[in-house]
Amino acid sequence: MIASRTRTDKAFDAFTYALLSLLLLVVLYPLYFVVISSISNPDLVNLGKVTLYPRGVTLEGYRRIFSDASLWLGFRNSFLYTILGTSLNVVLTITAGYALSRTDLAGRNAFMFVIVFTMFFGGGLIPTYLLVKSLGLVNTIWVMILPNAVSAYNIIITRTFFQSSVPGELLEAAKMDGSSNTRFFLQIVLPISLPIVAVMVLFSAVGHWNSYFQALIYLKDDELQPLQIILRKILISGEAAESMVDGLVNQAEVVKMAETMKYGVIIVSSLPVLVLYPFLQKYFLKGVMIGSLKG
Repeated sequence: MIASRTRTDKAFDAFTYALLSLLLLVVLYPLYFVVISSISNPDLVNLGKVTLYPRGVTLEGYRRIFSDASLWLGFRNSFLYTILGTSLNVVLTITAGYALSRTDLAGRNAFMFVIVFTMFFGGGLIPTYLLVKSLGLVNTIWVMILPNAVSAYNIIITRTFFQSSVPGELLEAAKMDGSSNTRFFLQIVLPISLPIVAVMVLFSAVGHWNSYFQALIYLKDDELQPLQIILRKILISGEAAESMVDGLVNQAEVVKMAETMKYGVIIVSSLPVLVLYPFLQKYFLKGVMIGSLKG
């Protein structure tokens, strides 16, 4: 029989719900404000009259954003870097994590020491730039993909996942049936490892999509710039393309439209990740918990 709840229990529950509701509001309201500001009259936004709902609804900012050819070029480059980079990240991370989880791998502790060592010590920006330049990667698409092909943190998570989710008895049974290591990995291990694969896809995709520092350092040609560099020019430098402000008669209108477009480009740049996450959510939560807490 369930004991009746005391007044203290009810008070604690009420406090917990109130605190969580406040935290939810603090996290969600800035996002909501960006959305309503992107479709509101810029004059009303600047006057602080847009707080709970959009006012003077207009899609002019989005129309001007999508009329800019450089934005579409940035989208294309970001999608290319994200797809290629994520594919390489996932393949290398999953295979390395599985190999390091095998107790019969000779020298696996030495490999793990080297991998963990790189998490605490690095060469710095200048030696890294000189290395990238000597490899001929500067101002090429590969500079956005190869230098960050593997993450030590992600390898540790995948290794822990495989250690806790793939029992050694399963490998022994497969070998008794004549299975090779490659076949065992592809046909048995991968199908039961969808949670950690989804986690790696999401981690890598978000990292590549939001990456801008490497492009800022290594890319010179505008044709190679990812979306984040173009958005940086608009959000930080205030450099809107001529096609975005074409037809505005004075500087005041240009400034107001630029403010509206700042909110719009934030939404535009976030949409791909927001669309991807719901499909991976069920695997994401399970994979993170198993990969980070067990083992």
